[in-house]
Amino acid sequence: MTNVQQNLKQIKQQIQEACNRSERKVEDVTIIAVTKEVSVGRTKEVIATGITHLGENRPDGLKNKLDAISDNVKWHYIGTLQTRKVKSVINEVDYLHSLDRISLADEIEKRATSKIDCFVQVNVSEEESKHGLSILEAEDFISELENYSRIRVVGLMTMAPNTDDHSVIRNVFRQLKALQEKIAEKQLIHAPCTELSMGMSGDYEIAIEEGATFVRIGTALVGKEREEIK
Repeated sequence: MTNVQQNLKQIKQQIQEACNRSERKVEDVTIIAVTKEVSVGRTKEVIATGITHLGENRPDGLKNKLDAISDNVKWHYIGTLQTRKVKSVINEVDYLHSLDRISLADEIEKRATSKIDCFVQVNVSEEESKHGLSILEAEDFISELENYSRIRVVGLMTMAPNTDDHSVIRNVFRQLKALQEKIAEKQLIHAPCTELSMGMSGDYEIAIEEGATFVRIGTALVGKEREEIK
């Protein structure tokens, strides 16, 4: 058994326990393996375990993986996407997790050849170091996207503060869940908003307890590979 297999076994057990605590179905939680800092070889190890959702955060990193991997996987772009990089990324991915401004929406509309599933990024904690809209801005922003034929808002994304205080982390996730439910209740054709992308290696169990449907797991799954990436 490889390290990735061992890590995944533990992660799946923790996801099951989190689902049990919150009375959710484990099938409703999708693991995105964040492969942004590991090699093609390590990424292929991940795919061999049966994981089909992979996350990258740089255009060149995404291209390197796309060139080397022919497996039928779903690609998630999880980093901030510069407007000038949209052309090289948007038609290569299945999900974008960082839609947070009209200028980006405009460029997606211009460059995308089909409808793109997007998560609107919300900076719930309103930290200056994080990208994303405030909770107050997000609802109006999503309404503005109604006439963008290439964008479907499938859900919301956030990152919790870097803190050991679980109550703070839980509150951030809980606020995003409340916002997601509020938007979903509107039954907008362009923004079904049924999904929640939240939770990473250090806090995915809390995220699942608070309603996450996609968890973005990097180091806890793929390990650290800081040397030369091949």
